[in-house]
Amino acid sequence: MTARRSPRGGDKDAGPTLFEAALKRDPKLAELVPLAERMRPRALSDLVGQEHLVGEGKLLAHAIAADRVPSMILWGPPGSGKTTLARIVAESTRARFVPFNAVLGGVPELRQVMAAAKEARAYEGKRTILFVDEIHRFNRAQQDAFLPHVEDGTITLIGATTENPSFAVNAPLLSRCRVFRLNLLDEKGITELLRRALASQEGLAGSVGADEEAIEAIAKLASGDARRALTTLEIASDEAKREGRARVTREDVVQTSGQKTLLYDKAGEEHYNVISAFIKSMRGSDPDAAIYWLMRMLEAGDDPLFLLRRMMIFASEDVGNADPRALDVAVAADAAFQRVGMPEGIYFLSQAALYLACAPKSNACNMAWKAAQEVVRERGSLPVPMKLRNAVTGLMKREGYGTGYRYAHDEKGGVAWGETYLPDEIAGTHFYEPTERGYEKVIAERVRWIRAQQSRHDEEENTPEGEASPPLSREGGLGAQLGSSERSPQASNEGSGVRESSDPKAQSSSADKAD
Repeated sequence: MTARRSPRGGDKDAGPTLFEAALKRDPKLAELVPLAERMRPRALSDLVGQEHLVGEGKLLAHAIAADRVPSMILWGPPGSGKTTLARIVAESTRARFVPFNAVLGGVPELRQVMAAAKEARAYEGKRTILFVDEIHRFNRAQQDAFLPHVEDGTITLIGATTENPSFAVNAPLLSRCRVFRLNLLDEKGITELLRRALASQEGLAGSVGADEEAIEAIAKLASGDARRALTTLEIASDEAKREGRARVTREDVVQTSGQKTLLYDKAGEEHYNVISAFIKSMRGSDPDAAIYWLMRMLEAGDDPLFLLRRMMIFASEDVGNADPRALDVAVAADAAFQRVGMPEGIYFLSQAALYLACAPKSNACNMAWKAAQEVVRERGSLPVPMKLRNAVTGLMKREGYGTGYRYAHDEKGGVAWGETYLPDEIAGTHFYEPTERGYEKVIAERVRWIRAQQSRHDEEENTPEGEASPPLSREGGLGAQLGSSERSPQASNEGSGVRESSDPKAQSSSADKAD
């Protein structure tokens, strides 16, 4: 026999609950049901804001109308209509509809649902649509329990999740389902729902009105969440009625809404979206955007130490030697924060973020190590030249370890011209190409000078006897070669963490990649 009610839910043919039966006898009990639930759309024509899925001519609308709903994952933020859409499917289908909440149920309860679904198909010829709310709450192994039943058609699965299915649903199950993305409602859609709730018999039935400013305030505060908007309206209307007023005012909304909760999940997709925006804003040299995204994360409760770690990485990855002080600033901010903590620690976070955003940018260090890593992986462990090996024993000395090595400090200018330090197979390869931005411009001059001197030495060594060769400078260094252009980052505008030019294009680099 098929159970009247499935665990943690039930099918739509199971009959009314005691509360539903009492509601028919006494309509006043409807006031006990939250406004957001009473105003839940019952048909596709009542659904607001998801025209890209259920608008005229769209695939999902056709599937629902034809009662040929595929297994699917409904992915969207809270209050976007995932559960509502699933219930519309329940009202329109001839299949058994079984709701199941992943928070309240587990695999043992699922086994009972699957057994009932097999029985319904075998004895009644009925399909079963299983709606699993919060499907991301199941771990990957638990999600595997759906696979054979989805594959053989025992159930049509509709999963709802606020998490990105690419991360929250395992690949085998995801490949058997269509993913439909639901969007946040815009203010126009929220306003339409609020007006409908004020007038509808299922809603406030005209018992209270609302000023335009109040409706606009609720729509803005809702941040696209229909449930939040209707709940705010319900609380504000109760406040107006309590004071004997017939209209909801903007002041009611402000008083009852409290501080707006930010849409942010420290472990989910929105976390990575916001941190990505923060890093890209600093990389793009936009201090205003950087400080905005920083405050978005801090206000939402993100871990300040995580943000400081990201800024320390950024200081080396995206600023590098264009401003060597950037890493000092980020590390100092981290040390200061760990001594002081919040709330004063926000000063250190803000100072570091603004400094990094304004600093000249270079990813030359980043490109250098990646280029070297690629050669290492491609060429393997090339032997260390004998002259560079450390002769720590007599046997090593007899084998030639260290023979021919020239100590740079004994050479004029502190450079052993003509000496090579890479394995012979890749001698002459250049991994580091400094940019012309910030303090790295000084380093670039030095690198060019060293490489030019090396080239002239090689030419001198290869010039046949009797032929003239260009004179080789035996003295040199950053100061000798660059004169007054060698300055510390503190004393140089190029390395002080300010923009080199008023033209923002001067700060961009074609080598900079997305985070």
